[in-house]
Amino acid sequence: MKYKITLIVVLVGLFGLLFAYKKGAFEIQKDEYTVLKLPETVDYNFHIKPILSDNCYTCHGPDANKRKAGLRLDLEKTALSELSESPGHFAIVPKNLRESKAYQSIISDDPNQLMPPPDSKLALNSYEKKLVKKWIQQGAKFEKHWAYLTPEKAYLPETELSNWGNNEIDDFILRKLEENKLRPSKKASDETLIRRISLDLIGLPPDPETVQKLLANRSKDNIERIIDAFLASPAYGERMTQSWLDVARYADSHGYQDDSYRTMWPWRDWVIHAFNNNLPYDTFLTWQLAGDLLPNATKEQILATGFNRNHPITQEGGVIQEEYRTNYVLDRTNTLGKGILGLTLECARCHDHKYDAISQENYFEMFAFFNQVDEKGLQMDAVQAKNQKFFADPPYIEISANETKDVLSFINMKKTPKINVMVMNDSAPKTTFVLNRGEYDQPTDSVQPNTPETIYRFSDDLPKNRLGLARWLTDKKNPLTARVYVNRIWGMLFGKGLVETSEDFGVQGSLPSHPKLLDWLAVDFMEHDWDIKYLLKKIMLSATYQQKSELRPDLKNKDPENKLLARAPRFRMSGEMIRDYILTTSGLLNREIGGPSVKPYQPAGLWEETNAGGDRGVLTKYIPDEGDDLYRRSLYTFWKRTLPPPNMTIFDAPTRDFSEVRRQKTNTPLQALVLQNDVQILEAARVMAQRIIRDTPGNPDYVTDVFRRILVRSPKKEELLALNTYYYNALEVYRNAIEDAKKLVIVGNYKQLDVDPAETAALMLTAQVIYNLDETITKE
Repeated sequence: MKYKITLIVVLVGLFGLLFAYKKGAFEIQKDEYTVLKLPETVDYNFHIKPILSDNCYTCHGPDANKRKAGLRLDLEKTALSELSESPGHFAIVPKNLRESKAYQSIISDDPNQLMPPPDSKLALNSYEKKLVKKWIQQGAKFEKHWAYLTPEKAYLPETELSNWGNNEIDDFILRKLEENKLRPSKKASDETLIRRISLDLIGLPPDPETVQKLLANRSKDNIERIIDAFLASPAYGERMTQSWLDVARYADSHGYQDDSYRTMWPWRDWVIHAFNNNLPYDTFLTWQLAGDLLPNATKEQILATGFNRNHPITQEGGVIQEEYRTNYVLDRTNTLGKGILGLTLECARCHDHKYDAISQENYFEMFAFFNQVDEKGLQMDAVQAKNQKFFADPPYIEISANETKDVLSFINMKKTPKINVMVMNDSAPKTTFVLNRGEYDQPTDSVQPNTPETIYRFSDDLPKNRLGLARWLTDKKNPLTARVYVNRIWGMLFGKGLVETSEDFGVQGSLPSHPKLLDWLAVDFMEHDWDIKYLLKKIMLSATYQQKSELRPDLKNKDPENKLLARAPRFRMSGEMIRDYILTTSGLLNREIGGPSVKPYQPAGLWEETNAGGDRGVLTKYIPDEGDDLYRRSLYTFWKRTLPPPNMTIFDAPTRDFSEVRRQKTNTPLQALVLQNDVQILEAARVMAQRIIRDTPGNPDYVTDVFRRILVRSPKKEELLALNTYYYNALEVYRNAIEDAKKLVIVGNYKQLDVDPAETAALMLTAQVIYNLDETITKE
């Protein structure tokens, strides 16, 4: 009997273990790569090229100077050719593993034969070796890099779930979800969607009154009406411009050691105007790259070329002019690569690109388009810089107040009746040389303006100048321009692009999570005349965009990074958006559009610490503005290159020394300290508290009012209970310490309202608590 009981216990235990295994309660530890299923057809671009790029291209890639054994694996012709150092042998022989020396090397047990060599610290895992094996067995078919293929509109995929989806985007997303045995999330609440749409399109939260008005309309096309309303807002242009300033490396100072004033804000105002008027993206690019070369160019078109004058410029005496002139041209070339083409062109400045098929000669052929600009006279005298006058005679456009009404009405002249703005202007043709190691004083062979044929051939019909370059970029057969911009818009809305490395569509960049969707959107964008508002609306009307953002248990394991988009994303807003959000909800935001940049609050002494120009520098001391200028949108905050606005830098804003497409995302204690201690945030909480107390004296729902203003929704019972407890505890404390309350509420320059200081202090701190909530600074 004893043994029978023991046997029963053992059997029950075994059944329990089997049940747990079936349910996935534990996993057997083994090589993770052995359980991955090989694709039915191995794709060169999506399966093989990443393996070769990561492990082989350093020695066997595009860079001829670093190539070993005469073997180049990134091109079909060379990869399948006879090995120059081993006649009669081949690296890859389609359908023949035994004769494929490259394959035999990667599976070798001999450290002298193994590739990559052990000292490289690189190695293929078992799954990658199997992929290469199957690829060779299937014929070792090579393809042009996916991003260099002209995008095509694929047929919409078939899906099983017929009752989900609003447009074509959803077909592609749903197909991928079904392939991974996942389902989409439910639609987000109307309150959530209104806030999401508002943040995405105008960069500001909607006010509670607007939300209630929109919620009252329950028509089928209500979401579309909401999107249209925000697209029509003047704040839309400001929102879109904020992102473009990173690409354009816009700043209000020159950079380098002296880092003195520059006047480029009229160009920034033009960008706002262009977005608000929905200038087609191809035209938007053309004017910025070559507006001065258009027939009968207008002042607006010429002003747009300030895009290529936004780079840092030295004002130091004794510099070698040609060295810095070369640096400026290099900057424009690199900005074209990263900001518009999504390529790391700069890697080919000193040598052939190690991963992408872009030679050093290709790089300087691109460089030649920008090498015709007369850079003389770009130095500025410190005293004259204060008056915004240039020391010599560079290419610039003069704008005066009496012209703005008819010619440039979108520019807010404000305090400055007459200004000079740097623009582009080609001089006599210059001969461009390939520079050895990229050094300005080591010219070698001469080159003509041209573009890499690996991307798209430069037509003989195009002029070999910046206008021709713009036409090449915006040709509908160019494989990169539309793809890159569509991907950037997707990244703006979803936190990351379909290609996560939005700055790099090259071999080392991320592969698209939904390649057919990316191509479909790129073609659709061009078919609709590069209409940016159309593109935004298309994406935002999709069921994919309108999902809830809650992380479901099944997604936590299968798709923790949300690449498949079975839910809407949640991500922290930028530093600029957080500041604007707080100013808006407090009622402090000055909504004036355009004009010279302003100086809001900033910790004292920072500019003095970073100034290296001594008495020559004109930005040696930071003097905050007064009145309404303290509360303008962050877009208009003065941007000094050697010390960008610190409260935005802490939230990952770049320095703007060079073009930046994708901001890094960090999470540090300093960010929490800004939200808790920044004068602007404390003042916003104080002003909101005082206004609510003044406008609704004796209101028992102060906390509810503050919550709704900030989070654009009503608080849940448990939230309200916790916040009310905090408020009434603080109120009791400050009623017994009225002097402490008075000291707390004097923060900020905005006028004090005549209300009870204890109530103000308690409600102010409650508002600050809500401002510090994760939900407040997160778009979900």
